[in-house]
Parts: sequence; structure tokens; C-alpha cells
Amino acid sequence: MTTERREPAFDADERTSLEDWLAFHRQTLAVKCEGLTDAQLRTASVEPSPMSLMGLVRHMTDVERSWYRRVLADEAAPPLYWTEQDPDADFHHADTDTWKDAHARWQAEIEAARRNAAGFGLDDLSKGRHRRTGQRISLRWIHTHMIEEYARHNGHADLIRERIDGATGD
Repeated sequence: MTTERREPAFDADERTSLEDWLAFHRQTLAVKCEGLTDAQLRTASVEPSPMSLMGLVRHMTDVERSWYRRVLADEAAPPLYWTEQDPDADFHHADTDTWKDAHARWQAEIEAARRNAAGFGLDDLSKGRHRRTGQRISLRWIHTHMIEEYARHNGHADLIRERIDGATGD
């Protein structure tokens, strides 16, 4: 499967711009993972970091779930990978963890995020609250934060992918 990335339009309104940039960064992470084996996707970046491409996808799965389900929609959606005892459990995967499973969970959370976001305006505050501050958060802030989160981790993904097979690119 080849992931198609669409550049966001230069003249879109604010909501379209935010959603298109978020989609672009989601697609970028998928592109960084394409064509690799499960073992390659589990390859850690550099010691002592356990960060891997599969770990980044698992991490972003829980991040999508947290912001769009728990905070925005106030759904009971416990983390899939991390725990209070091991906040980096998304990067502590087993040799039996597969891309097929990680990718399916990630895509399911992206669809849930899109569905939940569709019910809110950019200025609307979340139904749930930020787990540390207790504040309600606007959809605009959540979208902007998610773009930042993906952009930062896509930089990590660039370096990990280059280490695995030399592939580079934006």
C-alpha cells in the first residue's frame, strides 16, 4: 500500500488548513513506515532510546485517543499501550507485536478523532478535561497541538528510517 500525501491548500480557511496539515503529518508518519518488515519497524533508534517507528505509531495511537476521545469527547477510553507505571510502554513492544495490528489501531483512532472533531467548532471547548490541569480545551488548540506532536515525531521518524535503510525525504 502506498500512502498518498496531499499538500494542504494555500488558500483554505482555518479549519480546513488545520485538518489538512494534521492529515498531511499523519500521512507522513505512514510513509516513513512503508515497505519495512515488522523487525525493521521495531528497530530502536540509538542507545539508550527504545524509540522505533512502530513505537512512534503506537505512541501516536495513544495520543490521538487521549486528545480526541478522552479530552474532546469525554469518552471512557483508557490508554492502549502506556500505563502510569510505564509511561513509555508504547515504545516497549515485544518481538511478537506486528505492524498490521499497530497500524489498524492507529487508523481506528484517527477515524474516531475525525468523527469526534466533526461535532465541534474550533472555538468549542472539550467535554472532558486535561488530565493534569483540569482545564477544558478548544478544538483549535487540540488540532494545533496534534500538528506539533506529529511534526516533532516525524523528525524522529526521518532519522530512524534513514538508520534502517538509508531512505530520506520529506
